[in-house]
Amino acid sequence: MGTQPLETAAARKATIKKVIRRSAPDQSQRIRRIAQGIFIALNVWIGLQFYLWVRGFESGGLGLHISRPAGVEGWLPIAGLMNLKYLLVTGHVTPIHPAAMFLLIAFLLMSLLLKKSFCAWLCPVGTLSEYLWKLGRKVFGRNLRLPRWADLSLRSLKYVLLGFFVVIIASMSAEALAGFMLTPYGLVADVKMLNFFRTLSLTGAVVLGVLALLSMLVQNFWCRYLCPYGALMGLASLLSPLKIRRDPEACIECGKCARVCPAHLKVDQLVQIRSVECSACMACVAACPVENGLQFALPPSRTAAERWRGRIASPRAVAAILAVLFLGTVLFARITGHWRTNLPREIYAQLVPHANEVTHPGMDGPSSSLGSVR
Repeated sequence: MGTQPLETAAARKATIKKVIRRSAPDQSQRIRRIAQGIFIALNVWIGLQFYLWVRGFESGGLGLHISRPAGVEGWLPIAGLMNLKYLLVTGHVTPIHPAAMFLLIAFLLMSLLLKKSFCAWLCPVGTLSEYLWKLGRKVFGRNLRLPRWADLSLRSLKYVLLGFFVVIIASMSAEALAGFMLTPYGLVADVKMLNFFRTLSLTGAVVLGVLALLSMLVQNFWCRYLCPYGALMGLASLLSPLKIRRDPEACIECGKCARVCPAHLKVDQLVQIRSVECSACMACVAACPVENGLQFALPPSRTAAERWRGRIASPRAVAAILAVLFLGTVLFARITGHWRTNLPREIYAQLVPHANEVTHPGMDGPSSSLGSVR
C-alpha cells in the first residue's frame, strides 16, 4: 500500500509528453499589426485625396485639382457585388465603380486561400474593432462574453443582412444593374458615403457611439454579429486549404490558445479550425508555447518525421500572399483599363455639389434621374 502512490506518480511521469519549447519567439502579431498599419495608412491617404477631390467640385473648381482615387470604391461593397453579378452574367466589366468589384474579388481570393484573413489583417473596420475591445479590457478590466444562446442568435444577423443584399441583387437583371449604376445615386454613392460622416446627424452619432461602446464591451461586436461583408468572407473561407491546425502529438493541452481566441473557438479541443468565425489572426498560434503545437498550415504529411515540413504558412508568408493578391488584382485592373470610373468632369461638376439632394432610385423624388440634376 505504501508504494502505490509512488508507482502512480511514476506512471504519470512516464506518460507526460516531452515538451519542446519554441526555438524562436512568435512574430505573427507584430507582422499583422504592421500589415494593419500599412492598410490603415493607405485608406487614410485615399480618404484625404477623395475629400480634396470632392471639395474641389464643391468650391466651384477653386480648390486643388486632384484626380478621383478609384481605391475609395473599396468602401462600396454593394456596388462590388452588383458589378460582380453583372460580370458573371454578361462577361463584361461595368464602367461605373469597377474598382469596387476588383477589390471585392481580391478580398474573396484572400478568404479562399487564407481563411478570413482580410478581416484580421487588412480591414480598417476590423482593426478599429480590435483596438476598441482591447481598450475596453483596459478600461473595464475585462470583456463581456454573451451566453451561448444569445451569441448564436446574434451571429445569425450578419448572414440575414448578407442574404437580404444577395437576394435583391440576384433578382436584378443585367440591364437593371447597369441602369442603377448610371443613376445619379449610383454615380455619387461614394460622395454620399463621405457626406454621411461629414454631416453626421444626431441619430447617426448615437448609433456610432453605441456601436463603439458595444465594441469595447464585447470582442469584435460589429464583425461578429453585424458585418455582412465579413459573413461573405467567412463563407468563402470554408474552401480555404490553409487552416489553424493543432498537432495532438505536440500539444500539451495548456488551453492558452482557446483563452486568447477573439472568436471564442475551442482551439485546444479541435484538430483543425473550420469555423467561419476564424479570421486567421494567429493569436492562438502566438500563445502556443510549444514547437509545432499549433500552426496555420495545409494538412500535415503522413510521414511522421516531416509532418509539417513545407506545410506551414509563416506570418511573413501570409503577409506576402495578401500583398500579392491585393497589388496583383489592382495591377490587373489597371492594365486592362478597368480600374477607374471615367466620367466627364462636367457630370461630376453637376452631381457632386448636389449629392445630398440625390435620392435612391427606389424612392420617389425629382432627383432620381440624371437629367434632373443637369
